[in-house]
Amino acid sequence: MDTARDAAASIVAAGGVPAPAGEYWSEALKSFLDHIPISSVPGALQPTACPAVEIKLDGSVLDAIDAMYGGNAAGAVIVDEVRSSFGKYVDRDIGFVEFSSIVLWALEELGKVEHETADISSDFLSCLKRNPHIAETKVAWLAKLFLWEPFFPVRTHETLFHAMLLFTKHHRLNVVPVVESMNSNVIGFVTQNAVMELLLQSSGLEWLDKIADKQLSEFRFASVRKPASVYSDQTLADGLHILSKEKAGVAVVDRKTSCLIGSIQCSDLCLLLDDSSIFSKRTRITMEEFINLNKKIENKHNTAQNSSACEGQNILALRNTGQQRTGLQVSNLKSDTLKQVMEKLTVSRSSCSFIVDEQGHVERVVTRRDIISMFSPPCMDSRIDGGTFFSAALEQVGCRVENGQMIHNH
Repeated sequence: MDTARDAAASIVAAGGVPAPAGEYWSEALKSFLDHIPISSVPGALQPTACPAVEIKLDGSVLDAIDAMYGGNAAGAVIVDEVRSSFGKYVDRDIGFVEFSSIVLWALEELGKVEHETADISSDFLSCLKRNPHIAETKVAWLAKLFLWEPFFPVRTHETLFHAMLLFTKHHRLNVVPVVESMNSNVIGFVTQNAVMELLLQSSGLEWLDKIADKQLSEFRFASVRKPASVYSDQTLADGLHILSKEKAGVAVVDRKTSCLIGSIQCSDLCLLLDDSSIFSKRTRITMEEFINLNKKIENKHNTAQNSSACEGQNILALRNTGQQRTGLQVSNLKSDTLKQVMEKLTVSRSSCSFIVDEQGHVERVVTRRDIISMFSPPCMDSRIDGGTFFSAALEQVGCRVENGQMIHNH
């Protein structure tokens, strides 16, 4: 598989991209990215015939969580038979749902149950089974709550530029499925982290370094507000509640010093199923205790494996053996360069980096989407559309979307 640098060399040799300069810079960058095939993105084409866990439209929440956890998958493709109420022209793969979205929803619903049994031996899945009104909720019904992730597939002949525009335009989009040209079956995925990995392969080339070598203080990112935070002496349940609303990551700060000591992110949720004691004690264990536990797990993995062990693993794996756990915070100073942030995020597979001052106080947050948008020229094609997959799912539960608003059909 060609790297971005190999692609660059072939493009320049063919005279396809002018030297980026002046008013032609944006168009030159677009042209460059539009010559890098989707197949060059790490993980975009999986070697297995079925690269993802599949969940049926009429499956339950319990089935979905169990399937993704058992399959070590951070997300699953929602499938439906062609001959269904969706109509004969709808593809079999119709949607995508993330493990974190369903787990966070289930945790919020469990929190609403009065007099929840405080059984220290209880695990997450068993607790769901004791609450069938939560466990048996249909995957199709979750579309009504916007728990399905946006489903905007790209085809193998399309380019990195197209995927980057999708990530920039659709703020809830974290994964872009790659589909076959003939039958639209999902054969791989493009993640934000994979896009950054490929961009970093072009380190040393003018078009990347002109942007990536700038200090963070020179950028105006979309995430200008102060990031969500939780105090270190608050409970894990408090942190999970905030995470359910923020999704990008929650800073954990010391109450006395207001300094960053860690974070909680969606990738941490598998720990609730890995260790039943964490789940059963979530209303008592503090965020600081949870972070320290995360560090112990991190050290254990680092001792047992080295970072090359994750080579070839599924790009949507819940756990990539040998890699730094994303629960440990990633932070940067304003004087750091964008490239330094990219390198930290790709190594840690974290969803964001917290920008701190010299004393360690959190000032801002930079997400992977913020970074990708810095390399997406302002000539965005507004005609890019993801089709009617989500609309079809909403119709099944008696809803529709008009002008960005969900309307319940009478």
